[in-house]
Amino acid sequence: MVDTHTHIYMPEFSLDAQPEGGMEGQCATVDRALSAGVSTLVFPNVDRSTVGYMHRLHELRPSCTYMAMGLHPTEVKENWRDELGYVTELLRDGKESYIAVGEVGIDLYWDKTFEREQMIVLEEQLKAAHELGLPVIIHCREGLDRTLEVMQSYPDVKAVFHSFGGTVADVGRIRRHGDHYFGINGIVTFKNSALPGVLPEIGLERILTETDSPYLAPVPHRGRRNESAWIPCIVARIAEALGTDLATVDAATTNNAYNFLNIN
Repeated sequence: MVDTHTHIYMPEFSLDAQPEGGMEGQCATVDRALSAGVSTLVFPNVDRSTVGYMHRLHELRPSCTYMAMGLHPTEVKENWRDELGYVTELLRDGKESYIAVGEVGIDLYWDKTFEREQMIVLEEQLKAAHELGLPVIIHCREGLDRTLEVMQSYPDVKAVFHSFGGTVADVGRIRRHGDHYFGINGIVTFKNSALPGVLPEIGLERILTETDSPYLAPVPHRGRRNESAWIPCIVARIAEALGTDLATVDAATTNNAYNFLNIN
């Protein structure tokens, strides 16, 4: 099993007693995931402040973790030019360190103040992905129109729509712009989620599993801090929705992740 989107490098996973800068809690969280059968974890960046945490945990668990570099759309603010320059420089200077650009995209749920700037930042990061031959991890919340508007200029860039919770119609709209993947996380387990009914439209061959830890903990862990060890809950619900077994979903989504991320 693969967690293609987890932020378990963040300070939220630190142990209460660990010294500042320590990563014991984060390492323990990775180890719990490995014990649960999760073989591979992908860390998407958020902004300048998260780069150090992400790199430190990857350095401590290099055999099972990978990194993506990008500027999250909710972090596009007045200083967006400096932040964008920082992450794109890291991408270009350390291209061997990152397997994807992300997470990037459009988020108009909380604030529309920087809508235009978010579009500019997304385009610049898609341009970097095109130049470097990297796939892209897309964050899209209340911003599908704008996201697709920007992406249409980069039809050759592979993307996953992370934390997908859209409709059958949304799947169709995305597919008219490219043969993209869909990141499925704890949302699929929620009691009133319509996502299980959308999964057959996506098809097992384009599903990636993720947690988006520390957010969106799956049933039966709702209300708790999410972690990568709970990927099996998501895989089991996908299997149920598609009328197949856990082993089939595990094998297919693992293969999908390795193909999408170019992991050998």
